[in-house]
Amino acid sequence: MSKHRDTGGGLKADSLGTFDSVVMAVAGCGPAYTVSATIPAVVAAVGVGSPAVLLYCAIPMVGIALAFRHLGRLDVNSGAAYSWVGRALHPVLGFLSGWALIVSTTVFMVSSTLPAGNATLSLLGRDPTGQVGLATAVGVGWFLVTALIVMLGARISAHAQTVITGAQLALLTTVVVLALARDGNAADFSLSWFGFSHFDTQHTFASGALIAVVCYWGWDVTGNLSEETRHNGRLAGLGGVLGVLVCAAIFVVFVIATNILIGADAVRRSPADFLPVLGEAVWPGWGGRLLVLAALLSTVAALETTFIQSSRTLFAMGRDRTVPAAFSRIHPRRQTPWVATVAVAGMALLLVAVSSSLGSGRKFVADAVNGMGLQVALYFALVGVSCVVVHRRRLFDSPAALLLMGVLPLCGALFMTWVVAVSVPAVGSGSLLIGLGALALGLIPMIVSKRRGSPYFTPIPLHPERVGALRERYSAPTAGPAHPVGGRRDDIFTDF
Repeated sequence: MSKHRDTGGGLKADSLGTFDSVVMAVAGCGPAYTVSATIPAVVAAVGVGSPAVLLYCAIPMVGIALAFRHLGRLDVNSGAAYSWVGRALHPVLGFLSGWALIVSTTVFMVSSTLPAGNATLSLLGRDPTGQVGLATAVGVGWFLVTALIVMLGARISAHAQTVITGAQLALLTTVVVLALARDGNAADFSLSWFGFSHFDTQHTFASGALIAVVCYWGWDVTGNLSEETRHNGRLAGLGGVLGVLVCAAIFVVFVIATNILIGADAVRRSPADFLPVLGEAVWPGWGGRLLVLAALLSTVAALETTFIQSSRTLFAMGRDRTVPAAFSRIHPRRQTPWVATVAVAGMALLLVAVSSSLGSGRKFVADAVNGMGLQVALYFALVGVSCVVVHRRRLFDSPAALLLMGVLPLCGALFMTWVVAVSVPAVGSGSLLIGLGALALGLIPMIVSKRRGSPYFTPIPLHPERVGALRERYSAPTAGPAHPVGGRRDDIFTDF
């Protein structure tokens, strides 16, 4: 039986447009979820210096988004980093990039289940304190709903994300406008918040940068959806770049409003109650509920995009036989990777049950932020380097090529490498276990698949001159449908 028959064909092409891609990128970053779950951690780490951390970390993140864009134009692949790094640098590094994404998305799904349940109980007027079991059960309900939406296809997922993301952005914008217009605030705006005078030995820029990486993570879902996006060659990665810029503006303005309205010390004293406290300060009686609702919507949206990322990456790995081929099976009608989606959901639910039974749910959430940061920074760094290596002969074609395909991606890669280097000695054992221990487990399936002769380990080098070979490989009956790839040499800047 051929692989094409075994997998049930390819993913459904032309399901998404450019607008859908931008929505997915913003939803992947989870603006309101980030505001509720990770921005308090940034403020706790660096205090009033949080606007500086979020602004300056956005610049290298744009460089990584550009790397995704230019690599995606050459190789339209649902595996994204897994495929690009494997073909540009080395298959071992590519496999670990894919494994890091699967682990980090699974960890995120586990760590966001409890917050989703807590937010739901709060909206229903019930105090979630001491009700970990009930909150977890409610969170699992949301988890299953998002899994079902992903199973139904990218088009339905995009429609759901447009509504959810639009609602949360409207709520966040309302709170920020009211906060900035309010009198009697805790502090006045200061340009020093964008300087480095507020960082010291206890509140270092590096400690905030690792968390900021998690804040911005998620936009790269656009790379995993490339096979299902219209004009996937010329417009590859554009949604990711725009998504990073939109989320950067939201995060920076929101932390400025937080510093002005309630102050960094109030966030440090009670990070778990950050949203209700901020909301009540903005709009007594309703503000807290609005922000909790926005956080719930954002958590559901982010769960959906992480499902997409992990299932598409696992599908691509199954297609290359670096994991069992069953993961490449496609639903015959929906054209979604249903086996991969079910497998990811099952593993995440198992980890939710384990963490809840051990009574470590809240600690897991705390360790997960740093652990995911290490994994994400690692595979982002590899993608940035891959972009420079692949386009090295084109970098001096024009100033735009040098900037967009060379300088910015390389700066992003160096920044991510620095974040990993300075963070590993500083984070706790739980974060290291999640971040690096789980990553090391990927060596087992990698060695097994290599010994079994997976074609992934004899890759076609990824560079512009070999685009035709890549097209032939992915238009073969054993690898799914063909996809338009590449672009003109003179459209690097104008198509941006």
